[in-house]
Amino acid sequence: MAAHLSCVANATSSKQQQPVCVHINWRVLRTLRRCIIMSQGIPEEVLTNTTQIKHLADVAKDAALLQGILMRIQETPNSSELVTYAPFTLFPSPVPKALFLQALAVQTHYNTLVDKISQDAEFLEQALASTIAVDDFTAKLFAIHQQVLKEGKAQSVVLGLNRSDYMLDQREGGKLSLKQIEINTIAASFGGLSSHTPDLHRFILKVAGRPEESQHVLDNNPADGLARGLAKAWELYGSERAVVMFLVEENQRNIFDHRFVENELCRRNITTIRRQFEDVYNAGTLDQDKRLFVDGQEVAVVYFRNGYMPQNYTSKQSWDARLLMERSLAVKCPDISTHLAGTKKVQQELARPGVLEKFFPDQPQVVDQIRETFAGLYTLDMGPEGDKTIAMALAAPDKFVLKPQREGGGNNIYGSEICRVLEEVKETTERTAYILMDKINPTSVQNYLLRRDAPLQISSCLSELGVFGVYVRQGKDMVMNENVGHLLRTKSSEHADGGVAAGVAVLDNPLLV
Repeated sequence: MAAHLSCVANATSSKQQQPVCVHINWRVLRTLRRCIIMSQGIPEEVLTNTTQIKHLADVAKDAALLQGILMRIQETPNSSELVTYAPFTLFPSPVPKALFLQALAVQTHYNTLVDKISQDAEFLEQALASTIAVDDFTAKLFAIHQQVLKEGKAQSVVLGLNRSDYMLDQREGGKLSLKQIEINTIAASFGGLSSHTPDLHRFILKVAGRPEESQHVLDNNPADGLARGLAKAWELYGSERAVVMFLVEENQRNIFDHRFVENELCRRNITTIRRQFEDVYNAGTLDQDKRLFVDGQEVAVVYFRNGYMPQNYTSKQSWDARLLMERSLAVKCPDISTHLAGTKKVQQELARPGVLEKFFPDQPQVVDQIRETFAGLYTLDMGPEGDKTIAMALAAPDKFVLKPQREGGGNNIYGSEICRVLEEVKETTERTAYILMDKINPTSVQNYLLRRDAPLQISSCLSELGVFGVYVRQGKDMVMNENVGHLLRTKSSEHADGGVAAGVAVLDNPLLV
């Protein structure tokens, strides 16, 4: 390792200064300089070079199209005649490597936790009792859950494809910590497109003359992992003629995210079909063994990419179709109990003292790993504890987020709006439709958000890290439990809430620092 001598004056003495020779390791200094630059993301001289930025943006959009990072356009969401690139950041965003690895390491424990909750009917009933009394959507899901339990579950194979989402919280002193936003147990999206964004960002960095940084963008292939989970469930179902059915929305702008997973299944010689609730209602039947047939095709696995929001159920027929699928022999991803395990109220109940220990007895290290990722979560149930939560929120609304029992982004409530909502519901049971969570304080970084027809401008951005988990259980035997990749989504700091599909966030990649 090269080193040099440099002579500097000793200024600590009032006597005549004597030169002091100091070893300066220039290679170490250069490495330190690179680490400082990377900890801040992309250097300012790159971000402010407008000529280069315009060139990079043009190149990046073409590269995204070449990689298949696509969405249908908003005007024609059910046709692929006209498509555009899915929105993405020009540069990858810095994420501390230690916290990234922490998120990966805890994912298999979250998989196990969700699966244990889904099997604990008593816990689900107790946790959701106050919510189902006031929230019609959760109540309807819970009614299906109860009917399935009453009949007895037809299928012993359980498949979970979930995504646990985090932000990096910075408190006084500047230390960053990993805090969970939520866990998505139904229709966790962008596993397909995020499998192709690493090559995109590595290419952009190389064109920008930053080849060293490109080595800090990791390979990522959630599409393969999600497909392996679906394939294992299909295999355990035990019929080579049976299909995997994607249960999809009417608006299918994000179809290419699905297609990457479908293609992985096709490589494994597994047939997929795409149907909506209406199709299942009109053409779905159960035989005497509760095998599910849709348009005459036996369905081995129902993969829900729809059904997570009230507006997904457009009629009573939609609910009837959901019940038909839940009663069937097909493997459901997720089944109704796993869907309920991912609700906000369950998330809040898990934060109570002693609850995690119930699911992981004699495993204190697992409990600690999970609990370390919890932000503060507070009940709004009727009674002194809920009253205390409301008083706390009204006194300092900017410190909290008010969360309804909804998925899909854009539902959370912030700031003065918290006061308005709580003042309306604080004396009624309507308040139990919400939970309160500590507001996470992430550090913003500078980046460019590339969207169709949007101006090219630098933005102050916040990122959310997701980790995809896959598990398959057959009876009491866990036959697969893995983390299978990650997703980074970034949005302008001016937006409080909302994801990629909601038109707020864009696809990104971690630049590990």
